[in-house]
Amino acid sequence: MKKLTGIFLASAAVLLTACGPSNDTTATAEAPAPAPAEVRKIVVGLDDNFPPMGFRDEKNQLTGFDIDLAREATKRLGLEVEFKPIDWSAKEAELHGKRVDVLWNGLTITEERKKHIKFTKPYMSNHQIIVVAQASDIQTKADLAGQVVGAQEGSTAVDAIKKEPEVFESFKELKTFGDNVTALMDLSAGRLHAVVLDEVVGRYLADKREGEYRILEENFGTEDYGVGVHLEDTELHAQLDKVLDEMKADGSAGRIATQWFGADIIK
Repeated sequence: MKKLTGIFLASAAVLLTACGPSNDTTATAEAPAPAPAEVRKIVVGLDDNFPPMGFRDEKNQLTGFDIDLAREATKRLGLEVEFKPIDWSAKEAELHGKRVDVLWNGLTITEERKKHIKFTKPYMSNHQIIVVAQASDIQTKADLAGQVVGAQEGSTAVDAIKKEPEVFESFKELKTFGDNVTALMDLSAGRLHAVVLDEVVGRYLADKREGEYRILEENFGTEDYGVGVHLEDTELHAQLDKVLDEMKADGSAGRIATQWFGADIIK
């Protein structure tokens, strides 16, 4: 009986030792690391057939001046960026529906658009130029009388033309297209006599097809490009204004422009 009692006491001592507090500080669980701050992503709405501002290269990758400018700006702001091709004629609906956060693709600042879109300060000036076939007899806006003229639907080219009613009403027809590239294809095919479009686009495409097009000296006016955000998104608007000012000041915006246009045309 004494033998059994000794075994019982020894076992109890082992159990008490096992259940007692431990002096081993290495067993203490470390506090969890703080969760990394969430990086905000902004979705940029663009026309992906608007060279050289935004378009697809031979590998079907999005590229262009505004693409590069937006990537540099969002990188400096610590934002992720997604580029989303949209129907440019429905751009305001895409913005208001919050399917995109900004419109950044050669977007012209107008008083009418300011009612629905908050614009950054202008970063580039542009003209609405008139492009004709190289062999065309058209030399001036007056020569557009009785002709079929093309422009991109929903673009400020249409607005600029209509601001000169005596010229607009002289056309045989103003035909609109989903994008400028298609309009120029119709010009090359002889289905149009002229195309009115943004100068940065027209000169870029004319240079790519040397000898095919000619640009008239007259144009339909000057305008400015800006980035468009939601009216209520004052924080993002202020951030974009600040970073674009910094990029103008340190020359990075000018360097991007020179890569695409051969000159610093930043405003």
